[in-house]
Amino acid sequence: MAEPQTLDNNVNRREESQSDDKNYLTVTLPGPGGSSAADAILELYEDVTKHPRLAKITKHLTSDTKEAAPGIRETHVILSVGSGHQKAAVFYDECVGPLLAALYANDYQKFHVHTTTSATSVLELANGTLFTKANAGTALRIIVLSGDGGIIDLVNGLSSHATSASYIAPQVVLIPLGTANALYHSINPAEQNTWGLAALASSQSSPLPIFTASFSPGARLLVDEARSEEELATDPSSGRPILHGAVVCSWGMHASLVADSDTAEYRKFGVERFKMAAKEALYPADGSAPHAYKAKVSVLKGDEWTSLKEEEHMYVLATMVSNLEQPFCISPHSRPLDGTMHLVHFGPTSGDEAMRLMGLAYQGGKHIDDPAIRYEAIDGLRIKFQGKEEQGQWRRICVDGKIVRVETDGWVELRKDARRVLDVVTV
Repeated sequence: MAEPQTLDNNVNRREESQSDDKNYLTVTLPGPGGSSAADAILELYEDVTKHPRLAKITKHLTSDTKEAAPGIRETHVILSVGSGHQKAAVFYDECVGPLLAALYANDYQKFHVHTTTSATSVLELANGTLFTKANAGTALRIIVLSGDGGIIDLVNGLSSHATSASYIAPQVVLIPLGTANALYHSINPAEQNTWGLAALASSQSSPLPIFTASFSPGARLLVDEARSEEELATDPSSGRPILHGAVVCSWGMHASLVADSDTAEYRKFGVERFKMAAKEALYPADGSAPHAYKAKVSVLKGDEWTSLKEEEHMYVLATMVSNLEQPFCISPHSRPLDGTMHLVHFGPTSGDEAMRLMGLAYQGGKHIDDPAIRYEAIDGLRIKFQGKEEQGQWRRICVDGKIVRVETDGWVELRKDARRVLDVVTV
């Protein structure tokens, strides 16, 4: 199929207005060929975490001469109904679906809509149908209404096979309906949150940088609120358990907060769940100091591994994005989709001091100027436990929200991965 023409960013206009004590946002979306456009008027909620409602949509010609609309990619829509506040299906019915119908009136009925039925639905879809089509040379466009987990499942599913010379990296449109939406907010750091709607009409895209985390043989993926364990996929060349990611790999306080707050009860509170879990971890009920995490940590730069002199740690995090939440700038030197990886590290400290340091990240990333923080560009990270942590809760590794527990003498090693498996649509 022919590709949609590149769109002029200037026509993706966003205007705010107030009327009858309500806030509205207008997003103008060009139609295929550029001869028409759809004006979407969105009613905004005072609570910025709630997705907007489509108040009105109008379609109009933008020039006197009509151009033939180019063919579009085979389009799949994924509704991750368990993500965030579980509003993917509602947002699609009320807003995204009507916009797609207005923009692509001749093709909309051919779109494939997939609704998740389990935590593995996206992974299975990517591993099967989507990979088969992409590997055969079919140009795909995937509109994903989910959080970061949906994107990572796509990455892992598409990466689970060797690709042919015909493989075409699918384009993915991010509609951020998760809890933190780190990837979306890092790609759109200075933009007002338009919930990814402007990207529905864009044909511009960039490769999504990814990394691969390899684990020792006994590592297990924790699922169902850590009540069950699953084996990880294995690398066909090394036989090692692996996970691919695009956002973050961490151990220590960050990984513990993600793991401890990943329950149905905590998820009711949205992004606040991380702060709630932090208070419990940093201020133990028995009045003791926060846990000092023990392991040998090394960083990779170029082809050389260097061990950190510290043997105890509190925060060890490698990231390929700038923001873990919209206001939480963990890596201010990262630029959208630039392929860099940065380490953020600090050692054992009091609960108050840890809260202070992390509070600086909410101030535009000022934490990196604090002498307690180690912040640097790296190419990889290795953590070896060497039997130093007997309790499994201190050996949990977070890869883009997924939690892996390694054995007492286990390890994890991550490196940037040069493969191009997915492209992200930008505006």
